[in-house]
Amino acid sequence: MKLRCLIIEDEPLSQDVLIKYIKECPSLELVEVCPDAFVATDVIRNKTVDLVFLDINLPGLSGLRFIKTITKPLMVIFTTAYPEFAVEGFETDAIDYLVKPFSFERFLKAVNKALKEAKYTMEQSTNKKTRPFSGPGFILVKADKKVYKVNFSDIDWIEAIGDYVKVITREKYLLVHETLKNILEQLPEELFIQVHKSYIVHIQKIQYIEGNRIKIVNNFIPTGMVFKENLMKRLKSSLSKGEE
Repeated sequence: MKLRCLIIEDEPLSQDVLIKYIKECPSLELVEVCPDAFVATDVIRNKTVDLVFLDINLPGLSGLRFIKTITKPLMVIFTTAYPEFAVEGFETDAIDYLVKPFSFERFLKAVNKALKEAKYTMEQSTNKKTRPFSGPGFILVKADKKVYKVNFSDIDWIEAIGDYVKVITREKYLLVHETLKNILEQLPEELFIQVHKSYIVHIQKIQYIEGNRIKIVNNFIPTGMVFKENLMKRLKSSLSKGEE
C-alpha cells in the first residue's frame, strides 16, 4: 500500500524536513508542496491525495479552519509548533499531531497509524461488500451483569469509549465491555455503517450530513474523512434501491 501525500506548510525549513522524511518512507509518495490552504484546495480538487501533512499556523486560513472545508475523505497529520491546539486538532479526527521539531521516528509512528487506518478502511469496504446478513434481528450485549437483547431497529448509534462501547437507543444506553470492531461484525451491513473510528450509526436514523458531522436523532455525530466517501456511496446506493 502506498499513500499519496500533500504537504501544506509555509515555512521552507519545515517543508524540507517533511520532504526528506517522506522520501525515506517507501510507503509514501509526495504529490505536491503547498505554501497555504488556498493552493492546497486546488490540488486536492484536481489530484488524488490520501494523506495531508498540515501546519496549523498558515497565512490567510489556518489549518484547523481549512480542514473543516474539505469534503473529500482525507487523512490528516497536523505538524505544528503549537501543542496547545492538540485537543482541537484531534477533534477533527486527525490521525496524529506532531509538534515541531519532531524526529523521523516520531514521524514514522504517525505514518504507521495512517497506513493502519487506510488498510482497515479498505478491508471494511471490500471484504463485506456483498455479504448478506442471515442472523436474527437483534444483538445480545452484556452490561450491568445482565445480558440484554437489543433489536437492530432500536439502536441509534454505537460509540467507542476506551475499552468499552456505548450502545445508544432512543430510550437508554448500555455500556458494554467490547471493542467497536467486534460489535460491527455482529451487525447487518445493510443497516449499520462505521462513520468514524469511534462511531457506528444506523443508516436509517441519519437525518442529514453537514460538513464532517451527521445529524441523527437530534444529536450530531462526527464523521471521519476516511469513512465519509464510503458513507456517501452507501446512502446513494440505498436511495437507488428505494427508487427501483
